[in-house]
Amino acid sequence: MAENPSTSTTSAPTEDRQNMLYQTWHVHAVNGLSSNKILLIHCKSRDDDLGERNLTVGNEFEWKFKTNAFGTTLFWCFMASRSDHVHAKFNVFWDNEDLFYRCNWKNCIWIAKDDGIYLKNIPEGYDEFRFAWERGIGPLANFTIV
Repeated sequence: MAENPSTSTTSAPTEDRQNMLYQTWHVHAVNGLSSNKILLIHCKSRDDDLGERNLTVGNEFEWKFKTNAFGTTLFWCFMASRSDHVHAKFNVFWDNEDLFYRCNWKNCIWIAKDDGIYLKNIPEGYDEFRFAWERGIGPLANFTIV
């Protein structure tokens, strides 16, 4: 019987956990919306503002980093679709072994789709629904579409 991936507590291989400080992590934000909809995105951490982006369908914004020694590395994103009048704000990286497992210990891939935000569960090969869109475009109302 298969375990439900959203409730499983998968441990990382010991060598991955021990070497986590030395590896490079990648976070991808992908526009998986339909009908040529532009995804407005603004990602940041406590220390880094990665700027505002306008992604056309099928494109992504990707960045890389190494975690801090305290296990407190945190990145979050605001995303919106003006054409659908929806937005979401959520964490895209934090110190969590279930997240690390889904990201295959190196690549967290977040996909904005018409019905919400998904995280690609790389080891199990599917997109996992994580967040529903909220009505309104929220803090991204001032974005300029280029």
